[in-house]
Amino acid sequence: MALRNHSTITEFILIGLSDNPIIEALLFVLFLGIYLLTLMGNLTMLLVIRTDSHLHTPMYFFLSNLSFLDLCFSSVTVPKLLKDLLSEKKIISVEGCLTQVFFVFITAGTEAFLLSMMAYDRYAAICHPLLYSQVMSNQLCVKLVLASWGLASLNAVIIVFLAINLDFCEAQTVYHYTCELPSLFPLSCSDISINIDILICSILLHGLGTFLPIFFSYARIVSTVLSISSTTGRSKAFSTCSSHLTAVILFFGSGLIRYLMPTSGSFLDLLSSLQYSAVTPMLNPLIYSLKNMEVKAAVKRTLGKYLQYFR
Repeated sequence: MALRNHSTITEFILIGLSDNPIIEALLFVLFLGIYLLTLMGNLTMLLVIRTDSHLHTPMYFFLSNLSFLDLCFSSVTVPKLLKDLLSEKKIISVEGCLTQVFFVFITAGTEAFLLSMMAYDRYAAICHPLLYSQVMSNQLCVKLVLASWGLASLNAVIIVFLAINLDFCEAQTVYHYTCELPSLFPLSCSDISINIDILICSILLHGLGTFLPIFFSYARIVSTVLSISSTTGRSKAFSTCSSHLTAVILFFGSGLIRYLMPTSGSFLDLLSSLQYSAVTPMLNPLIYSLKNMEVKAAVKRTLGKYLQYFR
């Protein structure tokens, strides 16, 4: 995949989050802590789900894939951000920038599909509990995850082709802390109207294609739960969905704000990007562990096993 030779620049300059050395030092400590918590939290989830047989169910199979995706997603942008916070000049090559765009789209796109499939899993568990094991078979779960990666990869390739066909002539300052396609469009000296239309269509198709199944799944879940006569039963059913709903709102809310709102390099742009690329991957393990008694019990069992092993 070679870049066209029409561009006269070979690198971009990122403005980062601040130009104040003291603020940059504080932000470095903050985001280093966030990244370390992301690594520890998601690796712990992967380890616990892998080693505890009680969690070998479709829901936790999807959750382990979500943890892996959060590790990947965070690692696409945060290490570069940490490096730039310690650097006087924040530079990235054109090739490196487009590579970052590709991996942002493939990891974020796969996560959107995965959250959609997790909603369907909750629908099957609550609305069809007697058929759940047949509906959500191991083979189907694996196929759904592979389909998520495949569709997201296809979308990412299309998006990167849009960026490859852009000409960058003079402007090279990216008003962002990382390379995202909306921030590259204003730097291009070629006609970007078609590129913007394709990007918006891609985001809308991807967003609606993943959000609508979530919406309809939860519409059926709410209808089923409200028909339960027992207050305890309703509370238990809703509690199994609360973690997933929180993750959906955090991810889709910030992602749609970033890609559907006009790019301005504003604080809201930076905040929405930081939300879904750095903060959400850190929060997901906490959301799913603090509200889930099965995960809490599994963590205690796993820690107990390892503590006995090292004694």
